[in-house]
Amino acid sequence: MIKVTRLDGKVYYVNPHQIEYIEESPDTHLVMLSGKKLVVLEDYQTVYNEIVEYRRQIGGFKNEE
Repeated sequence: MIKVTRLDGKVYYVNPHQIEYIEESPDTHLVMLSGKKLVVLEDYQTVYNEIVEYRRQIGGFKNEE
């Protein structure tokens, strides 16, 4: 799970495997596979880095190298 902060300051943990895509306009929107959109304070690069770190921790890149 990755940590993200909603605009109201509440912290949430999101399964990055459920993120379909990320939009910046200028806020960062996580569009989930379910169609739900989450607007977060973190910028795209921060979310991206969190996803990469999460996948390293669970060994997600071993099959992709």
